Amino acid sequence: MPFVKKSFIVEEEIQAFLYLIRTFNMKQGEAQSLISRGRLLIHGDSMRESSRFISGEIELVYFEPKSRGVLPLFKTKDFMLFEKESGVLVHPNTMATEYSMLDEIRNISGKYANAVHRIDMETSGVLMASCHKSAESSLKMLFEKRVIKKSYLAWVDGRVSKEFTVDKPLKVRNDYSQCKHKVEVHPEGKASLTHFKPLRYDSKLDATLIACFPHTGRTHQIRVHLFHVKHPILGDPIYGTNFQASNEYLEGRLSIEDRRISTGASRLMLHAQSLRFHFKSDYYLESRVDFYAMKSEIYGRDKRVFNKR
Repeated sequence: MPFVKKSFIVEEEIQAFLYLIRTFNMKQGEAQSLISRGRLLIHGDSMRESSRFISGEIELVYFEPKSRGVLPLFKTKDFMLFEKESGVLVHPNTMATEYSMLDEIRNISGKYANAVHRIDMETSGVLMASCHKSAESSLKMLFEKRVIKKSYLAWVDGRVSKEFTVDKPLKVRNDYSQCKHKVEVHPEGKASLTHFKPLRYDSKLDATLIACFPHTGRTHQIRVHLFHVKHPILGDPIYGTNFQASNEYLEGRLSIEDRRISTGASRLMLHAQSLRFHFKSDYYLESRVDFYAMKSEIYGRDKRVFNKR
């Protein structure tokens, strides 16, 4: 468990944030953030006032990375590139999260290292992380300004024979009672643009391997755009399958076999393939995974019941 709770004795009365700064060599903002998130406990209860004076026994909950031995594909003094597996979170979403890529990132480069962009838990592929705070700010800005060009690979349902572009606005839904889609194509949504290029078609699987080039960075953009053109990504438990299967997945009740039948694969068949950018030098960094061979995760067309809606 990366989050640990330890007890300490505060000998002399002192403001909470000053105690953390002096005892744990924290920066002021870091100490105040930790307190505001309820990570400092007195008599078992979270204390969120950073300027409050404390003394006696306290407890502190903090992140202590637990590495599984994953090494970066590439590393400089400013940033690292990791190969993330499908099913692994980038950041812990609760203090009960047993493992995330942040464990590897901070195990290698310390407590100020951090991921600088998002990859869905179900998506595999290249993940960039900063080695220090200055690089984090700069790299996040490059992603926000869309200076870093990303490419993905996806196995999708059906035959795709020509290149195409989807230019459809996306909006986050606020009602999941009838549909479990988090994002939908909607005229009031944010502008979203993705270009797609077919690479290989497998007639036995009735599936196409395509390259995906997002020009914007909306949540679930590639997944929703492909669903919109009726070529949903195989293994997607939210877009393209039925309400019951989506609901069972979100509640942790969808078995691997049922997922294969209802979505076409045992995992989301989406892979972050490459990053191209300039940061002090020109870089083109690419995944080493043979994603074509990952088609072994796909159920044959005759075995899957696929609802494109």
